[in-house]
Amino acid sequence: MRPTPLACAFAGLALTLAACGGDGGEDGGDAAGAGLTGRGPITLATVKDRSGTLQELVDAWNRARPKEQARIIELPDKPGDQRRRMVQNANAKSGAYTILSLDVVWTAEFAANRWLVQLPKGPDGLDTTKLLPATVTTGEYRGRLYAMPMTSAAGLLYYRTDLLQKAGIGAPPKTWREMWAACDKVKKRPEGKGVDCFLTEVGKTEGLTVSAAEAIGSAGGSIVGADGTPTVNTPQAKAGLDFLVKAVKDGRMPRAALTLDGEGGRRHFQAGKALFHRQWPYQYDLAAKTDGSSKVAGRFAVAPIPGPKGPGAARLGGRNYAISAFAENKATALDFIKYMADGAQQKAGSLATSQAPTVAALYDDPDLLEKYPFLPTLKTAIENAGPRPSAAKYGGVTSAIQGAVHGALSGKTSSGAALTGLQAKLGRLTAAR
Repeated sequence: MRPTPLACAFAGLALTLAACGGDGGEDGGDAAGAGLTGRGPITLATVKDRSGTLQELVDAWNRARPKEQARIIELPDKPGDQRRRMVQNANAKSGAYTILSLDVVWTAEFAANRWLVQLPKGPDGLDTTKLLPATVTTGEYRGRLYAMPMTSAAGLLYYRTDLLQKAGIGAPPKTWREMWAACDKVKKRPEGKGVDCFLTEVGKTEGLTVSAAEAIGSAGGSIVGADGTPTVNTPQAKAGLDFLVKAVKDGRMPRAALTLDGEGGRRHFQAGKALFHRQWPYQYDLAAKTDGSSKVAGRFAVAPIPGPKGPGAARLGGRNYAISAFAENKATALDFIKYMADGAQQKAGSLATSQAPTVAALYDDPDLLEKYPFLPTLKTAIENAGPRPSAAKYGGVTSAIQGAVHGALSGKTSSGAALTGLQAKLGRLTAAR
């Protein structure tokens, strides 16, 4: 019998740890690895471990390192609440969190505020050469590595294969127009009664920033340019925002979406209440469960998100591990990150959760491909995905985006006025200090 990926990961733990010696960095100043000293207990502040796999991997580490125990601290579900907890911890210069599981878009903010230590790369540090290049950039700030990519993600279109087939539609939509046409056909059938056409995260959370960036990017616009200058007050950006506004106004997206977060949307789709759903890869494993928790198991598939003229512009997601500048036992933390970044641990996590790995070779792994046949689509989406706006004042930036876009979606302001106001706010937030 073939050993399970978790068994292989645990069996190889001693070898992995043997390769993780020393502080692994250069000395002095802000050099990579400087200050990565101290050994002993550590904590990992991260999202909820719903599969239990993270805890199993931590347990394996703890059995091998009795004097350097790792403990998981689970943070709230909403990304905004997670970030607030970490910012509060940093502002207090608290050592409560040793390792931070950061949303990929927080790297610039945390590094710019000197809340993280620079991580060493190379033989004695972290090996980023085996990772998807797109993921490596999410852990860098001004060309230096501050966070190690652990999971990746890109927006995908989940769709009900059974409903499309009964409506005589043989392929998922590539454009917004095709998506609306498919929805109209499905809604005319008995099976389509009570099923919402489309859902993306438009509640006033971090997910709304992602949805806005994808819609605007798909229409050829952007929120912040490559030089950090706001670029949201353009016809292209308005076309993208208008897509979301019209979807709500015309009833193609339920008004209830204005109050749903990512988990609320997931439950909505899994309950069989949506035909098309823009969501992250983690939903695949949960929606495919046959334990009764999902009404769409075996009746859905994924495709690239659509745009106005073809495939849309997905945004990059995922989580990276960073070391708090205020923590003790940073040498142990670095070793733990090396351990968790190894392909065996990433494979175990991906098999259990359908989260996208960052190790490139895993996208050709037979076990993962057998369970998740959408991996080639996901890899392409990650390689082509664009970033969300990255800024040292990210909290203010994302809050401004959410406020402006939510105001337009709820009908409190026009899309044009929302973008004009957002341009001005972003100008103040992104101005040089």
